[in-house]
Amino acid sequence: VQLQASGGGLVQPGGSLRLSCAASGTIFSIGSMAWYRQAPGKQRGLVAAIAYGGSTNYADSVKGRFTISRDNAKNTVSLQMNSLKAEDTAVYYCYARVRRTSSSGWEDYWGQGTLVTVSS
Repeated sequence: VQLQASGGGLVQPGGSLRLSCAASGTIFSIGSMAWYRQAPGKQRGLVAAIAYGGSTNYADSVKGRFTISRDNAKNTVSLQMNSLKAEDTAVYYCYARVRRTSSSGWEDYWGQGTLVTVSS
């Protein structure tokens, strides 16, 4: 299973970006999907998560500004980021909890990371 993230880049404060992540490979089912981020010198932390049924949760720092969504038919997860701030600068990683076959257990997979830089 591979997770391919895209959409990072440089944006000015107050701007918007949309991150996307597609899961591919042998996939029977995907449970939770999420975005994490890691700023320089800091630990990786949860930004937003979404369950298969669509329930979501967000880090307090991004509530009201970021929106996570998923397409179960396409095995994708997206993160719409609005009103970006300098402190949102980080490498963003997508995450998925996957069952590869009907008889396998749940496994955690990570994307390669995409850099988001918020700066004027």
